[in-house]
Amino acid sequence: MTDIALNAKPWRAFAWLDEREGDLLPVPYFHVVFTLPHKIGALALQNAREIYRILFRAASETLLTIAADPRRLGAAIGFLAVLHTWGQNLHLHPHVHCVVPGGGISPDGVRWMGCKKQSFFLPVKVLSSRFRNLFLIYLRKAFRAGRLKFHGELAGLAQPAAFEALCRQARRIQWVVFVKPPFGGPEQVLRYLARYTHRVAISNRRLLSMQEGRVTFAYKDYADGNQSKVMTLEATEFIRRFLLHILPRGFVRIRQFGFLANRARGKKLALCRALLGAVPPNNISKVAQQDGKRCPACKIGRLVLIAMIPAHHLALPSPRQDSS
Repeated sequence: MTDIALNAKPWRAFAWLDEREGDLLPVPYFHVVFTLPHKIGALALQNAREIYRILFRAASETLLTIAADPRRLGAAIGFLAVLHTWGQNLHLHPHVHCVVPGGGISPDGVRWMGCKKQSFFLPVKVLSSRFRNLFLIYLRKAFRAGRLKFHGELAGLAQPAAFEALCRQARRIQWVVFVKPPFGGPEQVLRYLARYTHRVAISNRRLLSMQEGRVTFAYKDYADGNQSKVMTLEATEFIRRFLLHILPRGFVRIRQFGFLANRARGKKLALCRALLGAVPPNNISKVAQQDGKRCPACKIGRLVLIAMIPAHHLALPSPRQDSS
C-alpha cells in the first residue's frame, strides 16, 4: 500500500509552518489536550459541525478564563488549537490540541506575567471542571435552539427528557484535560506543529499491507501501556473509519485565540516581545534553516542534505576504462 497517499500535501505544512515561526515567543510552551467523553463525542457522528464548534468554544474559553483568574495566572494568554477527531485505531475520538505560551499580558498591559513555575501551567482539575461545565451549557443551548439532529440509534435523544438525562450523566463524570510538560524550546514547538497540524487520520508509514480485501496497519494501544500493535480490518470497515474524520465543508480545524487571534495578532505579539525584551525572529523558521534551502523550482519545498559524496566518486571513467 505504499502507493496510497492519505497525507495532506507537505508543502502546505511547510508554508504554514514558516508563517507560524513569526508567532513564537522566548518562553516555555505547554501542550494542553481537551477530550470529549465517548457518549458526548458520539454526537458528532450526526452533528459534526455543531459539536466541533462547541468543542473549540468550550476549550478556548476554559483556557482564557482560567488563565485570566488572578488566583491562577492573572494574565491574557494566546494559543493555537488544532482539532483531531481520531484515535490510533481510527475510531471517532474528538479532541483539541492546544499549544500555549507559558504566560501572558498583565491586565494593565504593562507587564509580561510568566508562570510561577516553569514546569506548571494551570491546574488540570480546574480546567477539566470548567471545560465540562461550559461544553454542557453550550450543548444544551444548541439542543433548545434545534441545531442538533438525531437519527437511527440516536433517535431517542431527540426527546428532551432523554437528552437531559445524557447531559446529567456527562455532568457526573470527570472530563479529560491533559497538560503535558513544557516543550524543550521554540524549535521543538515547531516540530510538533509540523507533525500534528496538517495530518490526516492515519499516516502512510502506519499502513502495512492490503491483501484479499483486508487492510493491515500499525497502531499504539494507549490502554495497554502504549504498546505497538497491528490491526487488520476488512477494507470496507477501514474506509468507514477513515471517512468518519472528513470534516464538514469549510470547517476550520486550526484556530488561534487570545493575543494570537487573527484580528489583533500583529499588535499583540509586538507588545509581548516588547514586554519580554525579545527580538522578532527571522522570516524563515529555524526548522526550515536546519532542513536546508528552499527548492529553486517551487520556492516552497526544502532541499535536504542526504549525504556528502567524495569528489573522486564523481569522476568520469577514462575512454580506456569505458571500453574494457
